[in-house]
Amino acid sequence: MANNAHAMYALNLDQIANIIKVCGHKRTVLVQGHMGTGKSSLLRTLARELPKHTAFYFDCTTKDLGDIMLPKLKDADGQDYVRFATNEELGVHLRNQPIILMLDEFGKSNPSVKNALLLLMLERKIGSYELHPESIVFATTNLGSEGVGDLLLPHMRNRMTIITARKPGHMEWIEWGINNGIDHSLLGWVKDNPQLFHSFEDVQRPDDNPYIYHPRAQQPAFVTPRSLEAASDWLKQREFMDPQSVTAALIGTIGDRAAMDLMAFVSLADDLPTLESIKKDPENARLPASAAAVCMIVYRTLASIEADWIDSWMTYMFRLDKEAQALFANGVRAPRYHKQGLVMTNKKFTEWAMKNNYLFAADKK
Repeated sequence: MANNAHAMYALNLDQIANIIKVCGHKRTVLVQGHMGTGKSSLLRTLARELPKHTAFYFDCTTKDLGDIMLPKLKDADGQDYVRFATNEELGVHLRNQPIILMLDEFGKSNPSVKNALLLLMLERKIGSYELHPESIVFATTNLGSEGVGDLLLPHMRNRMTIITARKPGHMEWIEWGINNGIDHSLLGWVKDNPQLFHSFEDVQRPDDNPYIYHPRAQQPAFVTPRSLEAASDWLKQREFMDPQSVTAALIGTIGDRAAMDLMAFVSLADDLPTLESIKKDPENARLPASAAAVCMIVYRTLASIEADWIDSWMTYMFRLDKEAQALFANGVRAPRYHKQGLVMTNKKFTEWAMKNNYLFAADKK
């Protein structure tokens, strides 16, 4: 029942960032979630939204007890005593400034490190130091069911608020990928394979989803959002490598099954018209033969479009089917699309949007 409740109330990273921002100065949130799903990015998000705070990253897995505090001999009025100096990475030395402290991989840390940090997590104190009252402390860990060594005793858990981070859906990740330069062919492959973002908790047998991590399977590599981003880096350099080398790199990044399927999909990229042909001659630029290639064109355009060729793209887009046009429009409407203002102020786009309003209405149903 408890596990079902955690799954039912699993939140996305934006929701978790907001929870931490609202109450992280009072209560420590422990974010537990699947590996490679962006938990560590919470620190960047919070630092961006709280510019008056100084961000500190503390990797608990690389620390031992002596890395938390060290004794420093003091002499006051002839009385010798020891005061403990804290690790700079904890940010505690900035006593008059608010900080954001992220304790990453807390569940995997040495038991002595966990014990040493509990007071800081509960009472915002460590040694003789006390954090600024607006300082925020939060921690991350992997799901215990992943079997990668994340262990917390009951008395530790009772000192914090545990929130489960859900895996992003494939369309959520595509939206992120468009804004972060992910290879367009990879985005097209992800669109066709939503199972890449499924949870192993919903897969009874590892063979039922050979792409993702499963604690009961022996997998040198597998698909996570993090490894897909790495795969994108390899794909962007494929023009400088032979296909066998690219495939080998992908196998070592996302696993053999995913790599083979992705390379088969990437071969469709040869069916794409060049951006230059769309810019210069949109009425005659080649139209792709497959639906997958059409998706790749749309994602490539969303990521790279500039004001000086929006008109050309719209002319070309009119030649594509309505599904492709709606895919582009919905990408533009995505809340975080970084070129939204650029496209939505274009006359051709606004005229098309008014004429084809039924496409948006259908999408809302």
